[in-house]
Amino acid sequence: MTAETADEALAGAHRALFGRLVGWLFRMTGDVELAEDAVSAAFASAVPAWRAGGIPRSPEAWLRVAARNNARSAMVRRARSVPVDPVEFADLEAAPDAAGEDLDDRLALLLVCAHPAIDPRLHAPLMLQLVLGVDAARIAGVYLVPPATMGQRLSRAKRKIKDAGIRYRRPEPEDVRPRMGPLLQAVYGAYGSGDLAGGARDSALRAEALRLAEVLTEVVPDEPETWGLLSLLLHTESRRPARVVDGEFVPLGEQDTALWSSEQRRRADACLRRAATAGAPGRFQLEAAISAVHSGRGDGIPVYPDALVTLYRGLLQVAPSVGAAVGAAGALIQAGDAAAAASLLHAVPEASVRSYQPYWVCRAELHTARAETESALAAFDVAIGLTDDPAVRAYLVRTRLRRSAEGQDPPRDGGHGPRPGA
Repeated sequence: MTAETADEALAGAHRALFGRLVGWLFRMTGDVELAEDAVSAAFASAVPAWRAGGIPRSPEAWLRVAARNNARSAMVRRARSVPVDPVEFADLEAAPDAAGEDLDDRLALLLVCAHPAIDPRLHAPLMLQLVLGVDAARIAGVYLVPPATMGQRLSRAKRKIKDAGIRYRRPEPEDVRPRMGPLLQAVYGAYGSGDLAGGARDSALRAEALRLAEVLTEVVPDEPETWGLLSLLLHTESRRPARVVDGEFVPLGEQDTALWSSEQRRRADACLRRAATAGAPGRFQLEAAISAVHSGRGDGIPVYPDALVTLYRGLLQVAPSVGAAVGAAGALIQAGDAAAAASLLHAVPEASVRSYQPYWVCRAELHTARAETESALAAFDVAIGLTDDPAVRAYLVRTRLRRSAEGQDPPRDGGHGPRPGA
């Protein structure tokens, strides 16, 4: 037995069990912060124990016992100054259950993280920490805030859970449905934040968001939107290697499909098929279908603008948003209907697009399609000023110079601009 072997086993256990154990102890104690601390301490104590004595026959049972004992010790210490309900001690005296409640425990924990009493901006960070065991410093890095600040925010949120009396409840369908939107949006937002973080940070956060999406398909397998979200993220991630090549941004319609991950695209298509069997499509299923149309190029299938227009119209009916309107306008430009695209863009409230970069890219492409050179260049200028990514900014600058010097070429991908799901 080597330390490396033990560490690999422990890393696998952490990925598979952290959220289950925190949810289980939360069910036992009603204190999510105590549960998280006890489970974290159990994993910490496993490092020297497994290296010296070998991997236990049942890593999960070992960790459950260690976490339970840590929780009991913490509650004993607390009882010296604060009365603790004896029933809580009795619950922890029972033998730790190794299965049966796991999926409910994880789902209950996810629902707590997305509780209406919690600041929506902390839904995703709480999920990353409590369900996946990502430490506050790492979360702070991807959200670009000081570690101490993120630690304080997460601690306040966990105290809010306790102070507001948000307790474990076995999730029933009526509990899940109302909170499914915030759950899915939090995971999608975590993935989108990975696009903004840059470098190793974005890769780490996207990977964690994908794990959360997979957890949602496990704990709510009958909810089609969980499969739609996972499909959308897998399609987007499959094209990641072709997005920036040799330091230069490559728009979706010009990407080398040989660089796309065929395995991730197959998984994404399978998830979308699973979602399609469960009734009328929702927001994430439609966005995944739009992404799948683009990914079809990897299998030699052309991108049909009319298909995109139809899907975007469905998306605007189910989940109208600025992003959906801009995407639909881009698809209409591709389909040769600049008038309809202009009507869509003009209907978007000015205040909501003033700093929305994809809108200005799409508007530049609309003016290009109408041979309105000066207006197109002006829109490019706004888009360039709103772009933080150096590779994307350089691409837009090059495109503007080319349009100015050589005339105006029709856009290849509808001017969507970079965004998750495109």
